[in-house]
Amino acid sequence: MPDESPLRIKTDPARFEVVKNALYSTAEEMKIIVAKTAYSPLLKVAGDYSCGVFDLAGGMVAQGPDLPIHLGSMPDAVRAVVKAFPDAAAGDVFIHNDPYNGGSHLPDVNVVTPAFLGSRLLGFCCVRAHWPDIGSASPGSYGAVTEIFGEGLQIPPIRLYRDGEIDRNVEALICANIRMPAERMGDLRAQVAANRRGAARLEALARKYGADTLLQIMQEVQDYSEAMMRLAFRKLPDGEASFTDTIDGDGILAPGANADETFIVKLTLVKRGDRITADFAGSDPQVAGPMNAPLTVTASGVYCALKMIADPKSLIPANSGCWRPIAIEAPTGSVVNAQSPAPVVYANHEMSARVADMIFAAMHKISPENVMAGSQGTSAIVTFGGVDYRTAERYVSYESTKGGFGARPAKDGINGLASTVANMMNTPIEMLEMSFPLRVEEYALIPDSGGAGTWRGGLGVKRTWRILGRDSNSASCCERSVTPPFGLAGGLPGSPTRLTLEQAGKPTERLPSKGGFVAPADARVVMEAPGSGGYGPPAGRSRERLRDDLIDGYVTPEGARRDYGVDPETL
Repeated sequence: MPDESPLRIKTDPARFEVVKNALYSTAEEMKIIVAKTAYSPLLKVAGDYSCGVFDLAGGMVAQGPDLPIHLGSMPDAVRAVVKAFPDAAAGDVFIHNDPYNGGSHLPDVNVVTPAFLGSRLLGFCCVRAHWPDIGSASPGSYGAVTEIFGEGLQIPPIRLYRDGEIDRNVEALICANIRMPAERMGDLRAQVAANRRGAARLEALARKYGADTLLQIMQEVQDYSEAMMRLAFRKLPDGEASFTDTIDGDGILAPGANADETFIVKLTLVKRGDRITADFAGSDPQVAGPMNAPLTVTASGVYCALKMIADPKSLIPANSGCWRPIAIEAPTGSVVNAQSPAPVVYANHEMSARVADMIFAAMHKISPENVMAGSQGTSAIVTFGGVDYRTAERYVSYESTKGGFGARPAKDGINGLASTVANMMNTPIEMLEMSFPLRVEEYALIPDSGGAGTWRGGLGVKRTWRILGRDSNSASCCERSVTPPFGLAGGLPGSPTRLTLEQAGKPTERLPSKGGFVAPADARVVMEAPGSGGYGPPAGRSRERLRDDLIDGYVTPEGARRDYGVDPETL
């Protein structure tokens, strides 16, 4: 695109703005529909799903205020449906979760619905929702396995509804392979309802402005975002920088080993004019366990971080046009461009979060004033499952514990916040305890967990569950237990992840960061999610801010002496 003509908008500007905002409002309304009609707490309250409006080819036109983790792969998921069903008709609904065909991991189920005005196809609506269980040997589908076949039910792009009616054979097949089928079908119907609302809004826009005008504006919205991203990139300095990060492991222990084996991801970032290339040459080959990222998952981490850097106030609408100035290169068969049948379930959030942090670390060498220190770098997942002693029915609880958001060049980090690629909300303790045979006995910020610096890293969070009634078949998936979130410009790293099992009369047991375990009845599972890195040398922190940290309990007297070299009595 020529520099002298950054915008390619042919529609009347007022009409363009009205329709653009209507498309984004449609995606937001879809999100509300899911929240109000879904069955599982993970969707109703935590919000582990994304909604979008897509063009005829599957390009994303508008995404709601959802999860950045889905930015890179949702368009490919819709494109897979477009390719498989060129005969899509009104009343159709399609479903799939194939990570190697535009999906992310098997629990993320895509429901795609075409929108029509009469016989004229207008585009597609898609809701990607994390189902708390998609089968496999482990409740929550988070076991450490060595092939994707062990991760649960794989659904290629298939037609779920025809003429507005569900295919009962497909429904029966899904229900036979998952736990809590009634809850899953409730979530599925919520996804379908949201898509139908989105399709109705597209039809209404086409009736009001004409199908040709709507289709043109859907393309121009993407062109607008592309132009705005290019302008934002031009404002950043040119340069080249590399960063290598160490990943905790994949959850599969080598014979005779007592600890998981780490592996590396290497990134070289090249910024030239209005383009950025992220090259992952030198990254390790794909691993045995589920820490393998399909390229679309890696892309989500890249896109999320670069948009945060270039557009910190979120003024540029998120859609497929944003990513046109970004090139991603990764060796085929590596941990960041895995090939089937490598298992992937952990990588969706763990690898994309680490990739996002790596982008910040590399960009610090090019444009330090635009980046933040390392955030929690993990979703800190713990799943619980079994039979609820209160109802004698199966249950699955899937919970992400929030950590620290990285310190910035002129601001402290944020405590207990889903950061970078995540945007999930907190599940209220009351709802969790009502829904599952669990009791939350502690939920608190961890003092001294934010890396010391001129600007302090955000604090991590500690959550303690007590298992009630019967043993729980549980699983964990977390990162940053080996390498804590990094500080920048002299800031110290945040605290690492720690997951433990406490039982009466027994020593506290350190649990693996990935894989299954049994949590006996009346035991306590304790998750300590990481704090984030600090920014700038600790000696640069003002005495007033440090005094406030002590008063608020964010920093302890011991932490002030150790990390800041300050006697609290003198403050």
